[in-house]
Amino acid sequence: MSGGAWVGIDDPRGRIDYDETGSGPTMVLVPGSCSTGAAWRPLISQWNGSFRCVTTSLLGYGGTAERRSANDTEIGLEAEIIEAVIRRTGSGPVHLVGHSFGGLVALVVALRHPHLLRSLTILEAPAPEILRHAGEEAHYATFRNMTAAYFAAFESGKTDAIERMIDFYGGEGTFAGWPQRVRDYAVATTAVNLLDWQSAYGFALKPSLLGTIDLPTLVVSGAISQPAVRRANELLARFIPGAVFKAVPGAAHFMIATHIGETADLMARHLAGREVSHS
Repeated sequence: MSGGAWVGIDDPRGRIDYDETGSGPTMVLVPGSCSTGAAWRPLISQWNGSFRCVTTSLLGYGGTAERRSANDTEIGLEAEIIEAVIRRTGSGPVHLVGHSFGGLVALVVALRHPHLLRSLTILEAPAPEILRHAGEEAHYATFRNMTAAYFAAFESGKTDAIERMIDFYGGEGTFAGWPQRVRDYAVATTAVNLLDWQSAYGFALKPSLLGTIDLPTLVVSGAISQPAVRRANELLARFIPGAVFKAVPGAAHFMIATHIGETADLMARHLAGREVSHS
């Protein structure tokens, strides 16, 4: 990965993180909330340069400028920056991979501009609206109860409010176990993450919409992930035609940091299959 001065896209609406390493088929890697492209470094190292790995950061994280406001959290604003990154690669259709909220944004890109993609990989997207539209009310309520408590804690002035959301995904004690600098960044970007949740809830994710996707798609969840989170991703795979669902044994939401080898191998095999089928 490049170091030193910021490298990215100087867009009229605000700059966008952009970095790349390796050669071969182009893979655009979108991180989740409270994160940057650096989150992908452990997985990238597993591939030993066999892919051209392009990384970025979502709105409000890293060097990517925020475009949303409290009155406009349209998820398409996130998709726009990923589409700009894809076009910047100059490689034609790419393999698009997104983790967590980055996975939900990747799904939006696939719906908006499928011609930009060669394949789609979603690593446990926060997709509560598919639960609601599929009639999974109990699981949907689990998401809503968590975010209601999280938002209330932040609004009451609790600086560690985001711990509730992190532990919801990773299990109790996950946030406390992170390095101090990672916890500090999560706390500093809590207000941005609240916009992310508004974007997610505002995305009318219906089974009929997923049924329009015509791309080789892999949906991955942790085998021990929070049940509502896992169920939402199972539904994504069910309603996207031909999608494959895989669970990483022993992993929860933060699989790209805790189960690096297994996750990297799963992704590489999926992408290699797409390369063979398109050769």
